[in-house]
Amino acid sequence: MCESMDEVTQAVLARNDGLAADLRDELARRGVSVVNLLSSPGSGKTELLGRVLARAVERGLAVAALTADLATENDAHRLARSGAAVKQLLTDGLCHLEARQLRGHVESWLPEDTSLLFIENVGNLVCPASYDLGESLRIVLMAVTEGEDKPLKYPTAFGSAHLVVLTKTDLAGPAGFDEAAFDAHVGRINPGVEVLRSCARTGAGVDALLERVLAVWDGAPVHRPPLAPRPHTHTPSHSHEDAEAGLVP
Repeated sequence: MCESMDEVTQAVLARNDGLAADLRDELARRGVSVVNLLSSPGSGKTELLGRVLARAVERGLAVAALTADLATENDAHRLARSGAAVKQLLTDGLCHLEARQLRGHVESWLPEDTSLLFIENVGNLVCPASYDLGESLRIVLMAVTEGEDKPLKYPTAFGSAHLVVLTKTDLAGPAGFDEAAFDAHVGRINPGVEVLRSCARTGAGVDALLERVLAVWDGAPVHRPPLAPRPHTHTPSHSHEDAEAGLVP
C-alpha cells in the first residue's frame, strides 16, 4: 500500500511538472515572468512583497500578485495597498499551490499587460517546495527569528531556491541569530546561491530584491541549483481529472 501511494504521489508530481512546463512556455510567449515566493508563516513575506510591489508600481512596471492562503483574504487586502493588481487564492486547506490552480487564475484574472507576476505561496517550507509553478525565479525567505539551522531542516526548499532572502535582520541581535552559521548551512545545501539581507520595517533590501527580480525579467541568467530531492510524502490533492486518468487508487 505504501508503494502504491508513493507511485500515486510521483505520478501527480510528474503531471504537475508537465503542466508547469506548459504554463512556463505560455507565459514566456506573453512576456510574463513569474516569481514564486516560499517561506514558513511569520517570515515577513507579505510585508516585504508589499513594499517590493509598491516600489515596482512607482517605477511604472506592470506587476501583479497572486497570494495563496488556507483561509481569509487578509494578505490580498494588505498587498492591494501597493497599487498593484492583486488576487487572493484560497486553497480550502491544501498546504501548497499546484500548476493547475495557477493556470486557472492566469486564464481568468491576470491583466493582459502584466509583465511580472509574484506568487506568494502558502506559508509552508515543506509541501510547496515539491511543486513547480512555471516560475522564472524561486525565492525562499526566512526570518532571523526562525533560527540559523532552517536550511538544514528544509533542504528541499532551500536546495531548489534561485535566491535566498533573510528577513527581519533588525532582530538578528535580540534573537541571537548566527549569520555565519546560516550562510554556511545555505552554502552546504545550495552551493553558490545568493543570500540577500532585508528588513521590511526599515526598507532595507527592498530595492536590491526588486533589482534581482528585474534582472531575471530582462533575461539575465540566474543561479540554477541541482534538482532538489523530493522527500514530500503528504498526499497530494486529487481532482476528477486524476481519477479519470487512473492516478487515484
